[in-house]
Amino acid sequence: MGLLSRFEREPPATTTDYVEEVVPSPPLDVEKARGETQDEGNPAGHHHHFDPEAEKRVVRKLDWRVTPLVSALYLVSFLDRSNIGNAKIAGMSEDLDLTGNRYQWLLNIFYISYILFEVQVIMWKIMPPHIWATIVVLGWGLIATLQAATFNWSAEMVCRFLLGVTEAGFGPGIPYLLSFFYLRHEVGLRCGIFLSCAPLATTFAGALAYGITSGHAGIANWRLLFLVEGIPTILLAPVVFFFLPDSPDKARFLTEDEKLIAKARGVRQVGTHERIGGVVWKDIGLCLLDPTAWLTATILQDMGFTAVNAQGLTAPPYFISFLITIGSTYIADRTQQRGYMLMFLSCVGGIGYILLATCESVGARYFGVFLAASGIFPCIANILPWVLNNQGSDTRRGTGIAMLNIIGQCGPLLGTNVFPATQSPRYVEGMAICAAFTFFNGFLALGLRTLLKWENKKLDKKYGFQKDLIASRTGDPKGHESVVSEENYGPTFRYIL
Repeated sequence: MGLLSRFEREPPATTTDYVEEVVPSPPLDVEKARGETQDEGNPAGHHHHFDPEAEKRVVRKLDWRVTPLVSALYLVSFLDRSNIGNAKIAGMSEDLDLTGNRYQWLLNIFYISYILFEVQVIMWKIMPPHIWATIVVLGWGLIATLQAATFNWSAEMVCRFLLGVTEAGFGPGIPYLLSFFYLRHEVGLRCGIFLSCAPLATTFAGALAYGITSGHAGIANWRLLFLVEGIPTILLAPVVFFFLPDSPDKARFLTEDEKLIAKARGVRQVGTHERIGGVVWKDIGLCLLDPTAWLTATILQDMGFTAVNAQGLTAPPYFISFLITIGSTYIADRTQQRGYMLMFLSCVGGIGYILLATCESVGARYFGVFLAASGIFPCIANILPWVLNNQGSDTRRGTGIAMLNIIGQCGPLLGTNVFPATQSPRYVEGMAICAAFTFFNGFLALGLRTLLKWENKKLDKKYGFQKDLIASRTGDPKGHESVVSEENYGPTFRYIL
């Protein structure tokens, strides 16, 4: 948001007033192994100086135009995917004869298609983002609305499958899109704002559904629910087409001078390479062979949504989770310590699940709901920027996000099956499983942070300390100036811990 820029920290090892382009150097071994280099493709001898306040104005405009738009879209997408529970209560179960495990399969089929089609993340790099976003937003809006016209279980199964396909093309790719607009130390907070819309939507989803279905309409209340919550998504598609910029330097709301600053920020991130229009297939293969990418991907096991929902009275815990999601990503951006944040949040969530699994009193269990919600959802918001920070090319960042989401979405698929109605109301087995996974997340975060710290020491030994390298390139004795392509692999690249 625009006001967020007032609280931004001064960036470590980068400033807002200096971008240097350097003469290409001979290929290095690490660059051969990893694909793109920091210096490749950058013309020589150009220096750009910008007023720090001018760059802050650019970031502020991005905060007002880009982040709110994608966040609003994620909020409605979450409503569209999760309103099936409220539709069931409003009469869909009887009208579509959802006997046996049919309702369970309506939940499962969404996550199955979502997992299978999350590779669409890379489409944000292949196609202009405003076109791709319009396609998927219109697609899931139409399918969500057409659920109102289903008259049997099979038709609803088809709709839920297609809803998973189209939503998989949107939500998982937005953190990747945000990495085109924000620098390493900025992107975490914006991912947090975006992801916080999931718990925010859940705080009022039930009340909204009750308001829609409590009347006496001419059609079944559950059909009305799908119509009322699906049509706004369709109406948002043209908004996306006309108002979502493909990149900062192409944003129509920036002046020409501001576009130059935005372009320089992009050069600072990845050099002069074109960021939209294709992928580097070699980088996809290298990312799939990168053990740190797989370790990061296994951290996210998001079954917490099902676990918390199983307890009822979820609006207050979800609202607290909404606030902590934003606050924790702000702190992690400020300190550049994402591993410690994930460990802390995993412990908070794990303790909450232990309380839910072992306590019988209402007060203790409700406190456990608060802890679980305060841990699991902020964890998701913090792991996404960690992936973006630690892959050294745009293609690898997109591949890393796809890997993270494909593995992570197995959590909800498992979560829908470990809370059977026969274990209501305590769901001891499901809560114990969630506690184990959540603590395991913290252990994985510790392991990954240790590995990345070791990798940074190896890079320091091979190339010298980062500040010394930056000082030698920029002439700044403190090493605080920024260099070209600082977010891509090369001598000055270091992993965020």
